[in-house]
Amino acid sequence: MQAYNRSLVLLPEREKGAVTVSQEPINFAKDKRLAWQYDPGTRRVRQLPEFGFDQPIGGTGGKVTIDSDRLFNGSPERYNWKLVGKREAYIPANAYRVHAGSVKYADMLKVGHANPDLMRYELRRVWVLEGVLKEGYRHLYGKRVLFIDEDTWHAVMSDYYDTRGQLWQWGMINYYYAFDMQAWHAGSSFYHDLNAGAYIGYNLFQEREKGPILNAMDMKPAMFTPEAARAAGN
Repeated sequence: MQAYNRSLVLLPEREKGAVTVSQEPINFAKDKRLAWQYDPGTRRVRQLPEFGFDQPIGGTGGKVTIDSDRLFNGSPERYNWKLVGKREAYIPANAYRVHAGSVKYADMLKVGHANPDLMRYELRRVWVLEGVLKEGYRHLYGKRVLFIDEDTWHAVMSDYYDTRGQLWQWGMINYYYAFDMQAWHAGSSFYHDLNAGAYIGYNLFQEREKGPILNAMDMKPAMFTPEAARAAGN
């Protein structure tokens, strides 16, 4: 497996205790993502048959789909992909200020967009990767365009088009270099619904007692199984 994920819902109360675990394959052409969810209401674990694609992430008001976390993730099978080329663009980079523990959500989350005084951009080279929905496949996004930082090879911005070909949503991730992990880390991100004039802040941790803990836990594959989901939810 390439990666594992486990999430536990703390709020709202009606969903408290729900646990989702998933296992990410290395090669989506041979294997698929496996996921299970523990429901505290029934105290049962069920396998999620199609975990990913355009299913909305809970708590995002439908503005973030499972496969738009990190701008794109999971199987690429529903799109025809084309490398458009390279260009220069101002992109979020070395975004330390927005992640400071002194930042308050009320100061960061302004009407229409995040507080620009907390953002940081650099003029960098980006590769433009375009995915167009294949005929016979279903997805909320008829086209998605990823802007990939040539220095880090992480997608930092993305345009999302509806099935009519109209630009609908736009997302950005504030990356920063995590010295304890010795790698670039995806920090707080913002997803904008251009039709509704609304946006959501995602992966915010500024007011938490602890920020992300990287490379500091002895994690094992057994922590990401149906049995582990049931144990974590109890």
